This record gives sequence, C-alpha cells and structure tokens, in this order.
Amino acid sequence: MHASQGRSAGLGLALASAFAFGGSGVAAKPLIEAGLDPLHVVWLRVAGAALVMLPVAWRHRDLLRRKPALLVGFGLLAVAGVQAFYFASISRIPVGVALLIEYLAPALVLGWVRFVQRRPVTHAAALGVVLAAGGLACVVQVWSGLTFDLVGLLLALAAACCQVGYFVLSDQGADEAEQADPLGVIAYGLLIGALVLTAVARPWSMDWGVLGGRADMDGTSVPAWLLLGWIVLIATVLAYVTGVISVRRLSPQVAGVVACLEAVIATVLAWVLLGEHLGVPQIVGGAVVLVGAFIAQSSTPKAPAAGPVAGSGSGSGSGSEAAGVGPDAADAGSGADGLGSASGAAGAELSAGRTAP
Repeated sequence: MHASQGRSAGLGLALASAFAFGGSGVAAKPLIEAGLDPLHVVWLRVAGAALVMLPVAWRHRDLLRRKPALLVGFGLLAVAGVQAFYFASISRIPVGVALLIEYLAPALVLGWVRFVQRRPVTHAAALGVVLAAGGLACVVQVWSGLTFDLVGLLLALAAACCQVGYFVLSDQGADEAEQADPLGVIAYGLLIGALVLTAVARPWSMDWGVLGGRADMDGTSVPAWLLLGWIVLIATVLAYVTGVISVRRLSPQVAGVVACLEAVIATVLAWVLLGEHLGVPQIVGGAVVLVGAFIAQSSTPKAPAAGPVAGSGSGSGSGSEAAGVGPDAADAGSGADGLGSASGAAGAELSAGRTAP
C-alpha cells in the first residue's frame, strides 16, 4: 500500500516537473525578444532561484564536505549547462524544436555505452535511436537543406548533452546509508550554477530597464517581471525540486518517460502562447522522436555486473534497477566525469529535461 502511494506521489511529482520545465521557454522567449541576452535571462533564472533556495543550502551545508563532486557536477551540468545552452538555442530556433533535440539524450547515452565503453546494446535500444534520429530529421526538415539555424541546432544538442548529467546526477547517493538530501543538492547546484553563470553572463552589462517594462507574447503585452517570476519560482525552483525527488521515488525508466512529456507540453504552449506553428511533418517527426526516446529508454543498459548485453532488461524495469544506479555512479571522481563512470546509471536514468532543461 505504501509502495503504491509512493509511486503515485512520484508520478505526480514527475508530471508537475514536466509541466514546470515545459513552461520555461514560452516565458523566456518574450524576454529575449524584448532585448535581454539569452545568457542574462539564464543568469536571472538561476540566480533568482538560488536566492530562494539559500536557506535550504545553509540547512544542508554539511553536503559541501560530504559530496563536493556531486554538487559541482550538478551545478555545472544540470543547472548552468542545460539552462545556458537551451536558452541560447530558443533565441534562434522554435521552443518545441529545441526541446525535441534536447530529448535525444537517450540516444546520446546509448552511443556512449556502445562506442566509448564498448558495450553492446539491444536491438530495441538501437531501434529507438534510429527512430529518434529519423524523427529529428523530419523536425528540422533536412530535405529542405536544414531550414533551421545550424547554430541553434548545435546549441540545443549541447543542452541534450548536459541533460544527460541532470538525470545521472539526480539519483546519485540515493541508496547510501547517509543520503544526499535532494533539496540540498538542488540548492547548492543552483548556487554553483549562479556563480559560474555570473562569470560567463556578466550581468552588470544587462539592460535592467527591460525588467520594468513589458514583453510581447504573440500580440499580448505582459509585464516582464511577471514572466521572470514564473521562470524563477515555477520553471526553476518547483521544476528542479519535483524533478529530482521524482527520480528518487520512481524507477529511472518511469521518471524519464514521464519527463518526455516536457517536449510535448512546451510545443503546445509555444503553439498557443507564442504562435510557433509547426507543420505536419514536424509534428509527426516530434512524435517519432518521443517514441524513439521511449523505446531507447525502456531498453537501457544495466550495470556491467547484470549481464554481458546492455539493455537486456525491458521497459518494465523495476525499482531494483534504480537501486543499482546510485552506488555505481557515485564512484565518479568529479561531477562532470561521473557521466563516464556511471556505466549502468547513465543509460538507466536518461530521459530529456530536461530540459532540460
């Protein structure tokens, strides 16, 4: 009974995270179009969320001694990297397209497992990768000579790479006797991300007057501060808290599949609120990307000790697979390098976003 209730709560948290993350792009793009640099919007988002979470960071200050690598990795990849690359990409390409590219993360993990770690993957996992790549080709309309901005596509792909770190690092230490509290990890990740982005974004050069004005959302004038408040409180604080906790409550496969809804939510919101209409081939391609991500994810590789063939377990992966993730991944020497050493965890934990993220 308790397990069922915990699973239901985890699903609810994962859905809340997908909705919260999915709304970040539609709130950020009007600010960017109003005159703010994408990096400045990212800095405002992360710095604002870090201030909100500052009391939580103080409460869990012991994590600085116990888990410094995890905190640095989460701050660099799951916070600064995902947000900076994603916001930069949506300044050049539609929000829905940027998120769909970000959801190629499962394919990236399987490529790492197959070609870097030299471990075989299942045919089902390979099929998922092919479908995701084919769907992406439809989204960007390769037959038209890549009508979308190439730099924007590369930025979205970089966000996908950082998205890998979000899911790999979210579950680290969950099975240890002295667990790393997810709220503490998020709080310090935001603080570290804010420090890094301060050096990169140089907010002192920002046009602060934009925040006192209004932004255009497909013909509707909206106060800029209201959009920023949504980005900080809902699309960052709420999104990260519900997302990380959901990864720990659910099996990574389930949490990842639910997170794939972020791309659908963002595309629909961008369609309704920003007027970013996608053609039929792009809609079909987006659906294929999500199906491919689902298949690739449900055929994710197990830890090396589980067997010689990666991904021999199917999408019905249980919580026991999730239990094998944390200790393997936690052996990493640093947060960023943890992607390589988390051999079983990397494939098992990936979805998207998440966007990202």
